[in-house]
Amino acid sequence: MSEPSVVLSGLAFPESPRCHDGRVYVADWGAGEVHALLDGGGSEVVARGTSFPLCIDFLPDGRLLLVNGRELIVQDADGSRSTYADLSALSEFDFNDVTVHPDGFVYVGNGDFEFPGGEPGPGFVALVRPDGHVERAAEGVLFPNGMVVVGDELVVAESYAHCLTAFAIGPDGSLGPGRTWADLGDHYPDGVCVDEQGRIWYADVPHESCTLVADGGEVVRTVDLDRGAFSCALDGEVLYVATNVWKGVPQPGRNGQLVAVDVSGS
Repeated sequence: MSEPSVVLSGLAFPESPRCHDGRVYVADWGAGEVHALLDGGGSEVVARGTSFPLCIDFLPDGRLLLVNGRELIVQDADGSRSTYADLSALSEFDFNDVTVHPDGFVYVGNGDFEFPGGEPGPGFVALVRPDGHVERAAEGVLFPNGMVVVGDELVVAESYAHCLTAFAIGPDGSLGPGRTWADLGDHYPDGVCVDEQGRIWYADVPHESCTLVADGGEVVRTVDLDRGAFSCALDGEVLYVATNVWKGVPQPGRNGQLVAVDVSGS
């Protein structure tokens, strides 16, 4: 395993990295921009947004999906945009991370309290079906952060419960009761991604690390970083991690980076 190398720097608040169709993307929440890495180094801005968080993922047809407060925005290849789903009936608070099932089910997390500054309470995971139906699919989730589909389950990082929780996905996208996929002790899982073996990498801000765990909680490998790890994405054997010097919200300065680590042999 190689040492982390910086592939993009000077970001205000990097989050929500994604690997899609041979390209690597990262959202800069502080600047309201979505960057795509260029082959020769650097990046180009491929989308903009005004919400915080500004999480992203891709629909099965390849279109970019952005969390915009209490709605989802879809961006076509030509840059045109439209509302994909209105989530305002589900909560008065903005939504956070988003992940898309191969069948087109969209899952979006919400802490259901004002962040930062509000009194934390149980949040939920929303489901948006391809036909536009919107509902609360899982309740009682303690600050849902990263989410990823692993087989026939949706695994959610419960930051305030220090665990990864799995929900069985029904044929219509509905979620069954949760089970503890991994107890993470005193760690705070943030963004997550899955490897080819169905194991999960989770980013941890206060521990400044990214850790690979198996179903049941066995720790496979840990990547130590020089600042907080907010989220991660895996492209083959390269792990991309959005990192920053955590100083609260709003985040001062531009200390954010996207780093790459060769994790072959994990």
